[in-house]
Amino acid sequence: MTALMVLLLLLSLTVAAHARDTIRFASVSWTGVTVKTELGVSILKALGYDAENYMLSVPVAYKSIATGEADVFLGNWMPSMTGIAQPYFDDGSVVKSVANMDGAQYTLAAPSYVIKGGLKDFSDIAKYADKLDHKIYGIEEGNDGNEIIQAMIDKDMFGLGSFELIPSSEAGMLGQVKDCIRTGKWAIFLGWTPHYMNEIMDIGYLTGSTDDTFGGNDGLATVYTNYRKGFDAEQPNVMAFVKQFKFPLSMMNQIMTRMYENPDLKPLAAGLAWVKQNPDAYRGWLKGITTKDGKPALVAYEAWLKNN
Repeated sequence: MTALMVLLLLLSLTVAAHARDTIRFASVSWTGVTVKTELGVSILKALGYDAENYMLSVPVAYKSIATGEADVFLGNWMPSMTGIAQPYFDDGSVVKSVANMDGAQYTLAAPSYVIKGGLKDFSDIAKYADKLDHKIYGIEEGNDGNEIIQAMIDKDMFGLGSFELIPSSEAGMLGQVKDCIRTGKWAIFLGWTPHYMNEIMDIGYLTGSTDDTFGGNDGLATVYTNYRKGFDAEQPNVMAFVKQFKFPLSMMNQIMTRMYENPDLKPLAAGLAWVKQNPDAYRGWLKGITTKDGKPALVAYEAWLKNN
Protein backbone atom coordinates (compact mmCIF):
# COMPACT_ATOMS: atom_id res chain seq x y z
CA MET A 1 0.00 0.00 0.00
CA THR A 2 1.45 3.36 -1.03
CA ALA A 3 1.87 6.28 1.35
CA LEU A 4 -0.84 8.15 -0.55
CA MET A 5 -3.29 5.25 -0.18
CA VAL A 6 -2.54 5.05 3.55
CA LEU A 7 -3.11 8.80 3.89
CA LEU A 8 -6.43 8.60 2.03
CA LEU A 9 -7.56 5.66 4.16
CA LEU A 10 -6.69 7.48 7.39
CA LEU A 11 -8.50 10.58 6.15
CA SER A 12 -11.64 8.61 5.29
CA LEU A 13 -11.60 6.90 8.69
CA THR A 14 -11.20 10.28 10.40
CA VAL A 15 -14.12 11.78 8.47
CA ALA A 16 -16.27 8.73 9.23
CA ALA A 17 -15.40 8.90 12.93
CA HIS A 18 -16.24 12.60 13.03
CA ALA A 19 -19.58 11.93 11.34
CA ARG A 20 -20.42 9.27 13.92
CA ASP A 21 -19.39 11.56 16.78
CA THR A 22 -21.57 14.44 15.54
CA ILE A 23 -25.25 14.27 16.47
CA ARG A 24 -26.99 15.03 13.20
CA PHE A 25 -30.56 16.29 13.31
CA ALA A 26 -32.62 16.21 10.14
CA SER A 27 -35.23 18.94 10.03
CA VAL A 28 -37.61 20.59 7.60
CA SER A 29 -38.24 24.27 6.97
CA TRP A 30 -41.34 24.55 9.14
CA THR A 31 -41.13 27.08 11.92
CA GLY A 32 -42.03 24.71 14.75
CA VAL A 33 -39.70 21.90 13.69
CA THR A 34 -36.89 24.40 13.17
CA VAL A 35 -37.34 25.84 16.68
CA LYS A 36 -37.35 22.39 18.28
CA THR A 37 -34.33 21.24 16.32
CA GLU A 38 -32.26 24.38 16.93
CA LEU A 39 -33.00 24.09 20.65
CA GLY A 40 -31.96 20.43 20.65
CA VAL A 41 -28.70 21.21 18.85
CA SER A 42 -27.89 24.05 21.25
CA ILE A 43 -28.58 21.92 24.33
CA LEU A 44 -26.33 19.11 23.14
CA LYS A 45 -23.58 21.59 22.32
CA ALA A 46 -23.92 23.01 25.82
CA LEU A 47 -23.39 19.46 27.12
CA GLY A 48 -20.16 19.08 25.15
CA TYR A 49 -21.41 17.27 22.05
CA ASP A 50 -20.88 18.20 18.44
CA ALA A 51 -24.35 18.64 16.94
CA GLU A 52 -25.69 19.95 13.64
CA ASN A 53 -29.03 20.72 12.03
CA TYR A 54 -29.49 19.65 8.40
CA MET A 55 -32.44 21.37 6.71
CA LEU A 56 -34.02 18.93 4.23
CA SER A 57 -37.31 18.08 2.56
CA VAL A 58 -39.39 15.38 4.24
CA PRO A 59 -38.55 12.60 1.73
CA VAL A 60 -34.83 13.45 1.85
CA ALA A 61 -34.90 13.58 5.65
CA TYR A 62 -36.18 10.01 5.82
CA LYS A 63 -33.74 8.79 3.19
CA SER A 64 -30.88 10.40 5.13
CA ILE A 65 -31.88 8.75 8.40
CA ALA A 66 -32.37 5.38 6.72
CA THR A 67 -28.92 5.50 5.11
CA GLY A 68 -27.15 6.67 8.26
CA GLU A 69 -26.48 10.23 7.10
CA ALA A 70 -28.68 11.71 9.84
CA ASP A 71 -29.57 10.54 13.34
CA VAL A 72 -32.70 12.19 14.70
CA PHE A 73 -35.88 13.81 13.32
CA LEU A 74 -38.29 15.72 15.59
CA GLY A 75 -41.01 16.42 13.01
CA ASN A 76 -42.80 13.14 12.24
CA TRP A 77 -46.42 14.36 11.97
CA MET A 78 -48.75 11.39 12.01
CA PRO A 79 -50.94 10.23 10.41
CA SER A 80 -50.23 12.59 7.49
CA MET A 81 -46.64 11.33 7.05
CA THR A 82 -47.65 7.69 7.05
CA GLY A 83 -47.16 7.29 3.30
CA ILE A 84 -43.58 8.57 3.46
CA ALA A 85 -42.45 7.31 6.86
CA GLN A 86 -44.14 3.92 7.27
CA PRO A 87 -41.96 2.02 4.76
CA TYR A 88 -38.88 3.02 6.76
CA PHE A 89 -40.56 2.04 10.03
CA ASP A 90 -41.52 -1.29 8.48
CA ASP A 91 -38.01 -2.15 7.27
CA GLY A 92 -36.50 -1.06 10.60
CA SER A 93 -34.09 1.52 9.20
CA VAL A 94 -35.94 4.34 11.02
CA VAL A 95 -37.39 3.93 14.50
CA LYS A 96 -40.63 5.68 15.44
CA SER A 97 -39.95 6.67 19.03
CA VAL A 98 -41.83 8.81 21.56
CA ALA A 99 -44.54 11.35 20.88
CA ASN A 100 -42.93 14.77 21.42
CA MET A 101 -46.13 16.78 20.91
CA ASP A 102 -49.78 15.78 21.28
CA GLY A 103 -52.91 17.58 20.16
CA ALA A 104 -51.56 19.08 16.95
CA GLN A 105 -53.71 19.45 13.82
CA TYR A 106 -52.79 19.25 10.15
CA THR A 107 -55.41 19.51 7.44
CA LEU A 108 -57.07 21.90 5.00
CA ALA A 109 -57.96 25.32 6.34
CA ALA A 110 -59.79 28.40 5.10
CA PRO A 111 -60.45 31.98 6.19
CA SER A 112 -63.39 32.14 8.60
CA TYR A 113 -65.54 34.07 6.13
CA VAL A 114 -65.19 31.16 3.69
CA ILE A 115 -66.35 28.69 6.33
CA LYS A 116 -69.26 30.96 7.31
CA GLY A 117 -70.09 31.19 3.61
CA GLY A 118 -70.74 27.45 3.45
CA LEU A 119 -67.40 25.76 2.78
CA LYS A 120 -67.12 23.83 6.03
CA ASP A 121 -66.25 20.29 4.97
CA PHE A 122 -64.07 18.51 2.42
CA SER A 123 -67.29 17.54 0.66
CA ASP A 124 -68.12 21.23 0.15
CA ILE A 125 -64.93 22.21 -1.71
CA ALA A 126 -66.02 21.22 -5.21
CA LYS A 127 -69.26 23.20 -4.86
CA TYR A 128 -67.23 26.40 -4.67
CA ALA A 129 -64.58 25.52 -7.26
CA ASP A 130 -65.09 28.71 -9.26
CA LYS A 131 -64.87 30.95 -6.19
CA LEU A 132 -61.61 29.16 -5.29
CA ASP A 133 -60.22 29.48 -8.83
CA HIS A 134 -59.83 25.67 -8.69
CA LYS A 135 -56.73 26.14 -6.50
CA ILE A 136 -55.50 24.69 -3.22
CA TYR A 137 -52.44 26.36 -1.67
CA GLY A 138 -49.71 24.10 -0.25
CA ILE A 139 -46.16 24.37 1.01
CA GLU A 140 -42.87 22.99 -0.34
CA GLU A 141 -42.87 20.32 -3.05
CA GLY A 142 -42.46 16.78 -1.73
CA ASN A 143 -44.08 17.65 1.58
CA ASP A 144 -46.47 15.01 2.91
CA GLY A 145 -49.38 17.45 3.04
CA ASN A 146 -48.85 18.38 -0.59
CA GLU A 147 -48.73 14.70 -1.53
CA ILE A 148 -52.06 14.10 0.19
CA ILE A 149 -53.65 17.04 -1.61
CA GLN A 150 -52.22 15.95 -4.97
CA ALA A 151 -53.52 12.41 -4.42
CA MET A 152 -56.96 13.83 -3.65
CA ILE A 153 -56.84 15.72 -6.95
CA ASP A 154 -55.43 12.80 -8.97
CA LYS A 155 -58.08 10.42 -7.63
CA ASP A 156 -60.87 13.00 -7.94
CA MET A 157 -61.62 12.54 -4.26
CA PHE A 158 -64.42 14.83 -3.07
CA GLY A 159 -64.78 15.93 -6.71
CA LEU A 160 -61.43 17.74 -6.70
CA GLY A 161 -60.25 16.47 -10.09
CA SER A 162 -60.33 19.94 -11.64
CA PHE A 163 -58.26 21.55 -8.89
CA GLU A 164 -54.59 22.55 -9.00
CA LEU A 165 -52.16 22.35 -6.09
CA ILE A 166 -50.10 25.54 -5.76
CA PRO A 167 -46.84 24.65 -3.96
CA SER A 168 -44.76 27.29 -2.20
CA SER A 169 -42.65 27.83 0.89
CA GLU A 170 -44.41 28.12 4.24
CA ALA A 171 -43.92 31.89 4.19
CA GLY A 172 -44.95 32.09 0.54
CA MET A 173 -48.17 30.18 1.12
CA LEU A 174 -49.10 32.31 4.13
CA GLY A 175 -48.39 35.43 2.11
CA GLN A 176 -50.80 34.24 -0.58
CA VAL A 177 -53.47 33.50 2.03
CA LYS A 178 -53.02 36.90 3.67
CA ASP A 179 -53.45 38.55 0.26
CA CYS A 180 -56.70 36.63 -0.22
CA ILE A 181 -57.97 37.68 3.21
CA ARG A 182 -57.08 41.31 2.53
CA THR A 183 -59.25 41.33 -0.60
CA GLY A 184 -61.96 38.95 0.65
CA LYS A 185 -61.09 36.33 -1.94
CA TRP A 186 -61.97 32.73 -1.21
CA ALA A 187 -59.11 30.29 -0.63
CA ILE A 188 -58.30 26.94 0.95
CA PHE A 189 -54.82 25.98 2.05
CA LEU A 190 -52.71 23.60 4.08
CA GLY A 191 -52.99 24.65 7.71
CA TRP A 192 -51.73 23.38 11.03
CA THR A 193 -51.44 24.10 14.71
CA PRO A 194 -49.34 24.99 16.60
CA HIS A 195 -48.39 27.90 14.37
CA TYR A 196 -48.64 31.67 14.49
CA MET A 197 -51.04 31.59 11.53
CA ASN A 198 -53.73 30.76 14.09
CA GLU A 199 -52.93 33.95 16.00
CA ILE A 200 -52.56 36.44 13.16
CA MET A 201 -55.32 35.30 10.77
CA ASP A 202 -59.00 34.55 11.37
CA ILE A 203 -59.06 31.01 9.99
CA GLY A 204 -60.70 27.67 10.67
CA TYR A 205 -60.15 24.02 9.79
CA LEU A 206 -62.37 21.99 7.50
CA THR A 207 -64.12 18.87 8.72
CA GLY A 208 -64.44 15.68 6.68
CA SER A 209 -60.86 14.43 6.52
CA THR A 210 -60.66 10.65 6.03
CA ASP A 211 -58.19 7.95 6.99
CA ASP A 212 -56.65 8.10 3.50
CA THR A 213 -56.23 11.89 3.57
CA PHE A 214 -55.27 13.77 6.76
CA GLY A 215 -56.75 11.23 9.16
CA GLY A 216 -60.24 10.34 10.26
CA ASN A 217 -60.31 12.77 13.17
CA ASP A 218 -60.35 16.08 11.26
CA GLY A 219 -56.59 16.09 10.90
CA LEU A 220 -55.75 15.87 14.60
CA ALA A 221 -52.13 14.80 14.76
CA THR A 222 -49.39 13.53 17.03
CA VAL A 223 -45.79 14.52 16.36
CA TYR A 224 -43.19 11.81 16.97
CA THR A 225 -39.44 11.70 17.38
CA ASN A 226 -37.68 9.33 14.96
CA TYR A 227 -34.10 8.08 14.95
CA ARG A 228 -31.91 5.86 12.82
CA LYS A 229 -31.48 2.18 13.62
CA GLY A 230 -28.66 1.65 16.13
CA PHE A 231 -28.43 5.26 17.29
CA ASP A 232 -29.83 4.46 20.74
CA ALA A 233 -27.10 1.87 21.33
CA GLU A 234 -24.35 4.18 20.08
CA GLN A 235 -25.47 7.25 22.03
CA PRO A 236 -27.54 6.11 25.04
CA ASN A 237 -27.18 9.38 26.97
CA VAL A 238 -28.21 11.48 23.96
CA MET A 239 -31.07 9.10 23.24
CA ALA A 240 -32.30 9.40 26.84
CA PHE A 241 -32.36 13.19 26.39
CA VAL A 242 -34.09 12.97 23.01
CA LYS A 243 -36.86 10.80 24.50
CA GLN A 244 -37.48 13.42 27.21
CA PHE A 245 -37.36 16.32 24.73
CA LYS A 246 -41.11 17.04 24.51
CA PHE A 247 -43.07 20.19 23.74
CA PRO A 248 -46.48 21.44 24.92
CA LEU A 249 -48.62 23.13 22.28
CA SER A 250 -48.64 26.32 24.33
CA MET A 251 -44.84 26.48 24.15
CA MET A 252 -44.75 26.30 20.38
CA ASN A 253 -47.61 28.77 19.90
CA GLN A 254 -45.96 31.29 22.23
CA ILE A 255 -42.57 30.98 20.54
CA MET A 256 -43.95 31.25 17.02
CA THR A 257 -46.16 34.21 17.90
CA ARG A 258 -43.13 35.97 19.39
CA MET A 259 -41.24 35.33 16.15
CA TYR A 260 -44.09 36.82 14.13
CA GLU A 261 -44.17 39.91 16.33
CA ASN A 262 -40.38 40.24 16.05
CA PRO A 263 -39.48 39.40 12.43
CA ASP A 264 -35.73 39.65 13.04
CA LEU A 265 -35.87 37.12 15.87
CA LYS A 266 -34.20 33.85 14.87
CA PRO A 267 -35.70 30.45 15.83
CA LEU A 268 -32.98 29.65 18.37
CA ALA A 269 -33.18 33.06 20.05
CA ALA A 270 -36.96 32.77 20.29
CA GLY A 271 -36.70 29.28 21.72
CA LEU A 272 -34.06 30.26 24.28
CA ALA A 273 -36.12 33.24 25.44
CA TRP A 274 -39.02 30.89 26.18
CA VAL A 275 -36.75 28.33 27.87
CA LYS A 276 -35.32 30.95 30.22
CA GLN A 277 -38.84 31.93 31.27
CA ASN A 278 -39.91 28.30 31.74
CA PRO A 279 -37.11 26.48 33.59
CA ASP A 280 -39.33 23.53 34.51
CA ALA A 281 -39.33 22.56 30.84
CA TYR A 282 -35.57 22.13 30.49
CA ARG A 283 -35.32 20.56 33.95
CA GLY A 284 -37.62 17.83 32.67
CA TRP A 285 -35.66 17.46 29.45
CA LEU A 286 -32.39 17.02 31.36
CA LYS A 287 -33.55 14.84 34.25
CA GLY A 288 -30.99 12.06 34.70
CA ILE A 289 -28.91 13.25 31.73
CA THR A 290 -25.17 13.90 31.84
CA THR A 291 -22.74 15.96 29.81
CA LYS A 292 -20.60 14.15 27.27
CA ASP A 293 -17.89 13.70 29.93
CA GLY A 294 -20.33 12.38 32.54
CA LYS A 295 -21.12 15.45 34.66
CA PRO A 296 -24.67 16.57 35.62
CA ALA A 297 -26.29 18.04 32.53
CA LEU A 298 -28.56 20.45 34.39
CA VAL A 299 -25.66 22.25 36.08
CA ALA A 300 -23.80 22.57 32.79
CA TYR A 301 -26.83 23.80 30.87
CA GLU A 302 -27.83 26.41 33.43
CA ALA A 303 -24.28 27.73 33.40
CA TRP A 304 -24.43 27.88 29.60
CA LEU A 305 -27.80 29.66 29.66
CA LYS A 306 -26.41 32.51 31.77
CA ASN A 307 -24.03 33.38 28.95
CA ASN A 308 -26.42 32.91 26.02
